[in-house]
Amino acid sequence: MEKIEDILKKRILVLDGAMGTMLQRYKFQEADFRAERFKDWPSDLQGNNDLLSLTQPEAVKEVHRSFLEAGADIIETNTFSGTTIAMADYGMEELVYELNYESAKIAKQVAQEFTDKDPSKPRFVAGSMGPTNKTASMSPDVNDPGYRAISFDELRMAYKQQVEALLDGGVDLLLVETIFDTLNAKAALFAIEEVKEERNIEVPVMVSGTITDASGRTLSGQTAEAFLISVSHIPILSVGFNCALGAEQLVPHLEVISAKSEFATSAHPNAGLPNAFGEYDETPEQMAVQIKEYVDKGLVNIVGGCCGTTPEHIKAIANVVKDYKPRKLLTPA
Repeated sequence: MEKIEDILKKRILVLDGAMGTMLQRYKFQEADFRAERFKDWPSDLQGNNDLLSLTQPEAVKEVHRSFLEAGADIIETNTFSGTTIAMADYGMEELVYELNYESAKIAKQVAQEFTDKDPSKPRFVAGSMGPTNKTASMSPDVNDPGYRAISFDELRMAYKQQVEALLDGGVDLLLVETIFDTLNAKAALFAIEEVKEERNIEVPVMVSGTITDASGRTLSGQTAEAFLISVSHIPILSVGFNCALGAEQLVPHLEVISAKSEFATSAHPNAGLPNAFGEYDETPEQMAVQIKEYVDKGLVNIVGGCCGTTPEHIKAIANVVKDYKPRKLLTPA
């Protein structure tokens, strides 16, 4: 299979859309999340989307398939919350390896089907590594600013377990995404480097931060440029932004990193900003117009969708970018 690094030089790659949005369409209830295996589990499981890789694997396959049919080159594993830290909410820390391994296997199987059908358009699987629900550089307690709910080492160990399982399950690359605290991301990247060294392997790594409000900063206070600088010492495939903002609001931040990064640039924004009900209203056509601005300005190498984006959104994006050359990579100084 042609290497993703080589393909990136020739064309813009399309990432998939929102796994959560698509799984919500199934309207799964508590019993569906539990299935037979977890019917007596002591805590509520509804909302644990990662678990559906074990209890509703056909639904997860269907979602992957729908995004690949829409034109995605890269699909993400259903593992956004696949760490012991996030799974502690459900008392499922012991299942983390299996959740990541099975999610990777499911995604790889579907991606391989599409690659086999058309080897000229290989499909890749990115192991999704979310930010966890803890932050390493800020206190969750306003009365105790020095307190930390998690340490760097705890994060590193949790991420390392996730990385090992994703690689064992067959992912082609790793995606550290929705980064609101760069210290969390550094723990993930450190864990990835550890596993690469121990296994004597190379694996492409995508890094994607999230700008949380109009100030143009991550939750832990970094500007786009500061975020880029703080992860640039690691050998990565791409750096960019996802979630939080709609496509239009991301433009100035993409312009900053695109002008200064020697890595590929990625963007997978939400389908606009959420409305009063927390839903996303931006149509595929509206989103495609905004993605066209990205490619007109030569800002991106990889583009896809986050919250609220469906196969229809991804198809509209794929149709826009297919006629454009990818952003030219800067050569290191």
